Amino acid sequence: MHFAETNIFLLMDVMSATLAYSLLLINMIIILFNVRFLDDLIVHMVEDWKERDVSNECTMNRMAYISRWFSNLIIGSHAMSVMFYAIGTLLRNESSNQTDSRELILKMELPFKIESTSVYFTIIVTQFVHQVSTASLVAVLYCLLLTLVLHVCGQIDIMRQKLSEITRKDIEQNVNKSIAKMLIVRHQKIISFSENIEALFSSIALVQFVTNTLVLCSLGFVIVISIGVPGGTPMLVKSVFFYILINVEAFVFCFLGEYLTTKSKMIGDAAYEALWYELNPIQSRDTLFIIVRSQKYLTLTIGKVANLSLKQFTSIIKASASYMSVLHAMY
Repeated sequence: MHFAETNIFLLMDVMSATLAYSLLLINMIIILFNVRFLDDLIVHMVEDWKERDVSNECTMNRMAYISRWFSNLIIGSHAMSVMFYAIGTLLRNESSNQTDSRELILKMELPFKIESTSVYFTIIVTQFVHQVSTASLVAVLYCLLLTLVLHVCGQIDIMRQKLSEITRKDIEQNVNKSIAKMLIVRHQKIISFSENIEALFSSIALVQFVTNTLVLCSLGFVIVISIGVPGGTPMLVKSVFFYILINVEAFVFCFLGEYLTTKSKMIGDAAYEALWYELNPIQSRDTLFIIVRSQKYLTLTIGKVANLSLKQFTSIIKASASYMSVLHAMY
């Protein structure tokens, strides 16, 4: 009804929220169709916690603590973004005395007229609660990815620790055969776990990559236009924190992909630094399998097209800035 170039500023303001909601809907549909991978991931995590020993518990608890801390931070930042978004709308309404001309937090077509302050207040509160719930759900998806990646990275650290603990005493007692077998099994579990993460989040990352570029473009345009103009402060309050949050979301996705790849490279280094040269040919061959397999790095991809990395994050920022400059020239 309102998609037109007559008011690009209003269109970009509404487009950012629309794309954010659409992204959540698409992500939930993707997870629904790939729920079997999520089930496998949860089963593997439960097994890892059940099979942990005293030496593993410290690393796993540390990763769990980091996951919880960052999860609280992500959920809190999303709720804070909604709060600033609502405050910006309310600040714009301060100068308006007409109830029917007041803006809502989310612009929408209602089947009735807002003729009283109580009705307006009820709608505002309902929209705010709805936005907080939706933003929290978006945050939970990021927390899920964060927790899964940190868990598999913790398993990689445990494997590296086991490799470094192989001593000449173990070799002399010929117990290294069972240790090598255990390490190969653990490595296969790590690979299987990371492949399930990739299968679950690959399509989500593709949608995220495209949508975040457009949202950053829209919000950046709104912020640039609002700077230094009368009445622009409410729009800045409404958009700046949202803009920062979208950047953080894109950074988290790309950083986790980079972090997983970096950690997977360390497996081969740890295997090479072990005392493989003291082993007999059969045992050293087992270690060689680990080294060769670890050369194929574990990665998270953007729809099987490109790897998630910090380089891709810079691509998102560059693309959104280019589109924003085009819109600014049109405006």
